[in-house]
This record gives sequence, C-alpha cells and structure tokens, in this order.
Amino acid sequence: MGRLASSRAALVALYLAMTAAAAAGTWVYGFGQALGPLAARGSSDLALAADRLVTQLQRYREVAVLMADHPALVALHAGGPRAAADRVLLDAADKTGSLSMLYVDLAGRVLAAAHPGAPRALPPGPHLERARDGALGQRLSARPGGARVFSYAAPQFGPDGRVHGMLVVSADIARLEQVWRGSLPTVWFADATGTVVATNRRELLGWRKGDGDDVISPAGRVYRTTMQRRAGLVIRRQDWSPYVPPAALYLTEALPVIGLDAMALVDVAPARRIAALQAGAVAAVVLFFGALLFLATERRRALAQANAALEGRVSARTRALSEANAALRREVAERQEAEAALKRAQAELVQAGKLTALGKMSAGISHELNQPLMAIRSFAENGQAFLDRGRPDRAAENLGRISDMAGRMGRIIRNLRAFARQEAEPASRVGLAAVVEGALEMVQDRATAMGATLDWQRPDTPTVVMAGEVRLSQVIVNLLTNALDAMADAPERRVTIRVGPGATDGRVALTVRDTGPGISDPDRIFDPFYSTKEVGATEGMGLGLSISYGLVQGFGGRLRGENAPGGGALFTVELDRAEAFA
Repeated sequence: MGRLASSRAALVALYLAMTAAAAAGTWVYGFGQALGPLAARGSSDLALAADRLVTQLQRYREVAVLMADHPALVALHAGGPRAAADRVLLDAADKTGSLSMLYVDLAGRVLAAAHPGAPRALPPGPHLERARDGALGQRLSARPGGARVFSYAAPQFGPDGRVHGMLVVSADIARLEQVWRGSLPTVWFADATGTVVATNRRELLGWRKGDGDDVISPAGRVYRTTMQRRAGLVIRRQDWSPYVPPAALYLTEALPVIGLDAMALVDVAPARRIAALQAGAVAAVVLFFGALLFLATERRRALAQANAALEGRVSARTRALSEANAALRREVAERQEAEAALKRAQAELVQAGKLTALGKMSAGISHELNQPLMAIRSFAENGQAFLDRGRPDRAAENLGRISDMAGRMGRIIRNLRAFARQEAEPASRVGLAAVVEGALEMVQDRATAMGATLDWQRPDTPTVVMAGEVRLSQVIVNLLTNALDAMADAPERRVTIRVGPGATDGRVALTVRDTGPGISDPDRIFDPFYSTKEVGATEGMGLGLSISYGLVQGFGGRLRGENAPGGGALFTVELDRAEAFA
C-alpha cells in the first residue's frame, strides 16, 4: 500500500511539472505574440505625438517665413515708423499664440517687437547665423525661470538679393504640451545631449541620458535601467519614476526637421495579462483532463472497495430515510393543519372585529332607521288626508317622499349586510369613493351625536383600486371610529378624508386625519392588543388596527399611521390603481 501511494505521488508530481512547463512555454510564446500588436500601436502613438509636435512648430516656422517680407518690416530699413511694425508683429503674435516676435538687423539689434519690454539686441546664436546666410534657422533654448523656447529665424531679402534683416518667432513648448499632457503612452522628446525638453509627463522634464542606459535626474541622481530584447523588440526596465511603467517597450524615432529625438515607453502589462490568461487556460485544460484521467483510474480502483461497503450502508440508510420521510410527512401535515387553523382564526377575528364595530354603531343605526320610519308614517297619514280632501297632487308628492325614505332605509340595510358578511374573494376592481361614502353613512349618526364634522371631498375623477369591497369598508369604518374615539375630549372635532396620488406611480392614497391628541407611540400602533384607551374600557381590545393592517397588506397595499404636522393623527391607506392591472 505504501509503495502504491508513493508511485501515485510521483506520477502526480511529474504531471504537475509537465503542466507547469507547458504553461511556461505558452506564456513565453503568448507574450512574444502579444508584443507585436502592442508595439504597432505604440509606434502609431509615438508617430502621432511626433507629428503633433512637428505640426504645431510648423505653424510658427511658416509664420516666420511669411511675415519676414511684410512691408511694415521692410520699411524699417528705409526709416519707416517702428510703431506700425510693432502693431503688425503684435497682431500676428496674438493670432498665432507666439511667445514673442522680434525683427532684428544683421547685427542683432531689435528693430521691432510684438511686446513691450523686448531687449535692445539679441545675443549671437546658430539660428541667427543661419538666417544671415539666407537659410531658415532654428534653436531650442531655456529662458530664466525654466521656460523652454523654440525659435525660428527667417531672413528678409532686399531688392539686391541680400539679407537685410531677420524675423525671430518664438514658441513656448509648455503651451504646446497642454493639449497632450497625461495621454498614453509615456512620450518625451530629447535634444542632442539626451536631455528631455518636451514630454506628456511633467515629472520627466530635465532628465538626461547618462552612461550606457542610465538616466540622471535634474537633481543629479543616477538611476539604473536595463534593456532586454524579446521578439525583436526592446523592453526597458526602470524605477526612476512612479508615473512611468516599470517594464515597457522602448520605441524611438528621429525628428531631423526639428532636431529632436522622440521616445516612448509602452507598458507591457497588457501583453503580460494576455500571456498569463493563455498560460492559465492551457494549465487549466491540462489539469482538467489530467484530473479526469486521475479520477477515472482512482474511481475504478475505489469502486471495487466501495461496492461491498455500499450494499450494507444502503440498507441502513434506506431504513433511516424511511423513518425521516415518515417524520417529515407528519410534520408537514401538522404544519398544514396549523396553517389552516391560523387562517380560520384570522377570518373569525376579522369577522369579530366587524361585528364589534356593528355593535358599537347599533344605537346610531337604530336612530338612523327610526327617522325614516317616523317620516314614512307621517307622510302616509298626510297622503291619506290629502286624498280625502280631493288633492291627489299633494298625496302623490307625499308618496314620492315615502319612496325616498324607503330607498334610504334599503341603502342603510344593504351597507350593514355587506359590512357584516364574510368575504373570501381575491382583490378586484373597487370604486374607492363609493366604499368611503358607504362607510360614512354607517358612522354619520355617531359623528352627529358627538358634534364631530366629517370633511369628505369626492374626487373629481373616478378612482378604481384593487381591493375587496367588504374588507376595505371594514378598514375605513375602523379608521373613522378610531378617529371619533380619539376626539371624544378634543375641543375641535373634525375628521378629514381625502383621496390623492400615492407615494409611487400607479398607487392611490386615502388619508384619514383627526384633530385628537395624536399617537403616543407610532411604532406600536399596529401591534395586536396594543390600545391607547384606558384599561377596563368597554371597547378597544387593540385588535382593530392590527386587523386593518393585515387586510390592507392582503390587497397588496400599505397602511401607515403617524402624527400630523399640525396635531392629531394621520392614517394613510395606499392601494394599487386598477388601471395598472388592465
């Protein structure tokens, strides 16, 4: 057994070594392949940056050549006014963005300048020497304060064909860098001494080439760099700036037009990531198939050993599963019975709440029915008297009033029947205003008896919501009776009922606000058996709001209670608008 385990371990180690070798070879190959497109893109970016700098400087060179023969400048040699020449140069400098424009004679004395404060004469320079010889001269120089200036000197030829003067146009390189600073990749331009004079990374300005591949910072510190070739390309490794990639393709391009060399560092991290992904994919595939092979062999070996033990375990496990299954069925049956009992208890509790509300309103309803009955009796007696007197028109009028009183009694009885019956149907389309007005009829007499005002404004447009008509009526009656109970000792007794838009689109909000003392503990008002009425009162077990909360949730709506800003309690019922389900 020990030798078998050691042989398996040796095979696994050999396979892992082969997998690592395959992944390493894939990484090397993939890295070399990924460097090609990366170098092509970097070369394009370097050429674009170089063309951009040359093109920007080309504008100043053309200005120098074209402005050198301006009549205002030529007239200076014949005693012409300098003010006119200064204005011409100032206008040209403003339009081209030149740092300065100077017109000098062969001795370097300044004859005209674009800006005041210009020097009286320019020091000798190779660009002036070249312009005196009749060619276009250029020079890159540094001014006090660190400004980098690129100057063009264009000759001005007189009628005799000889050079009479020179126009020097200077451009601020820092201003040219603003449009491409911070772009990728890292690009810089160096002069003949290897000093960085222009770059899209400000921290590289002033760095210069040292011995070999080393670089020297403006402070004089020497940084070591190494070069290595991969796939015919040069990869440069350095740590001389946190803004320069530590390993990057080193690309160069000579710019003889402006006398500079362009260089770029293209980060090789994307190529490494691609190579790592390829190597990882190869390693994963090799390991996957190796694992399948290993599992297949191990499975065949272990299958024979496990087969004998499996038969004995199956019988024991089957017996345990049968017992667990029987216990689970019993538990499911018990849970179903408990759920059914809970639903029955909830339905009975809702019905008890409605009957309790009917009990509280019974006195007012008796009075409400007694008034029409007395009126019917009076109108019947009056009608009989009018018939005896031969006045059928007045008798017919009394009969019409009797019909109105009977209709009113029927409407009251219908509301009571609808409110008292149980409703188990799902939510359907219900007219909210009609339900509210039915609930108001059931509490109107109590409100009148206690001197309370029911302020209800029917919406201008029909408002249809998804709810159960009877259950929604119970919720509204409960909210109205609670409001009347809360205002029993209030100096002002007013209940305001309004219908408006909900907090979210597609919902309707019904608000019931009273002028009572408000809610002492808004967080507990929907808890069962929580009541603000005094202990021992004949009404108020603390179940009304809890039942109402469950009913509104059953419609898919929301019931919330809070203290109104101006005093009193404010309850809001939010229901889905029926149109949303069309």
